[in-house]
Parts: sequence; C-alpha cells; structure tokens
Amino acid sequence: MPEETAVQRATAALFDSPHSLSGAAAVLPRTAGLYAWWAAPDVLPSFPGPANSTDPGLRLLYVGKATRLRSRITSNHLRRSGSSTLRRTLAGLLMSAEGYRTAWTTDRVVLVPEDEERLTVWMHEHLTLTWTEHPEPLSVEGGLISRLRPPLNVDGARPGAVREAVEEARSRYYRSAGPRPAG
Repeated sequence: MPEETAVQRATAALFDSPHSLSGAAAVLPRTAGLYAWWAAPDVLPSFPGPANSTDPGLRLLYVGKATRLRSRITSNHLRRSGSSTLRRTLAGLLMSAEGYRTAWTTDRVVLVPEDEERLTVWMHEHLTLTWTEHPEPLSVEGGLISRLRPPLNVDGARPGAVREAVEEARSRYYRSAGPRPAG
C-alpha cells in the first residue's frame, strides 16, 4: 500500500472514538501499530492539537508507534518515565504545577516511584487513547506527525514556539535530577 494511503487510513483510525485508559488496557492488541493520546482543551492549553472527529471536545497531543501496542502503552507509557518520551514530556510540562521529582538511575533520569504513580493517576484522569494496528508502524509514523502535527511530538515536528516549549520541558525534566553522578 502506498505510504500516503497508509497515512490516510491510520489517521482515520486514530481519529476514531477515544478510549479511557482503564478501558483501553483490556482491549489493546498485542500487535504492532500506532497510537494517539488525546485531552480536553483545558489540559495543557498552550499545546493545541487537531480536534478528534468523533469527540470534538478532545484534541490530539501525541502520536507514537509500537511493535506491541499493549505492552508499549501499559508497561511503558503508563508506568515508567525512563522508557517513555511521553511521560518525560508530561512530567517536564507539569513539574512546577505537580511538584514532580526526578533522580538518576545508572543511565537515565526517572521520576521517583511516588511521582511515577502520581503521573499515572494524572494520565488516567486527563488523557484518552486511540490506536490502530499496522504491521510496519515506523513506515507511517513520520507521515502522521507531519500531517497531524501533534504538539508533544518533537521528532518530525516543524520548528516553532510549541516545539521549543516541549524541548524546554524535556530539558527541565533532565535538569531537575541535578548533575549526572560519576561512575
């Protein structure tokens, strides 16, 4: 299937009815695919994204790919900041309001365990999710980001104030852990 057709199909599927995060965990497929995170306009209002076609009260925040959708969402995005760019971005954006704290592990900055839990609760309260299965999600992800311009995606995003704010939030997250320990 030509890439443009695949991007159009993925876009249509991702703009379908979003699922609550608690409901999504039970029905997410174990296959490869793409996913989209959605929020109401008053959640992170400085980061506007396109409105959802079936629920115009929600707007797109982030698009990602996964070789195993269920695992990527439930084990990474809803649990561990060390393996989720989305979580690190959200933590950086919400750091001053929520008081999130970070620490260094051997090789990366992560939220402290209590704050990992608090961020997961925040995500359940404020975000919803759509997804679509796709055998080669990497081949479509760039086209989706270029077309949809989700505000929290940096890779493939156009330069501008929104991208700079996301990059600054990510930097704030990393700086909050202090200097990297020697060793």
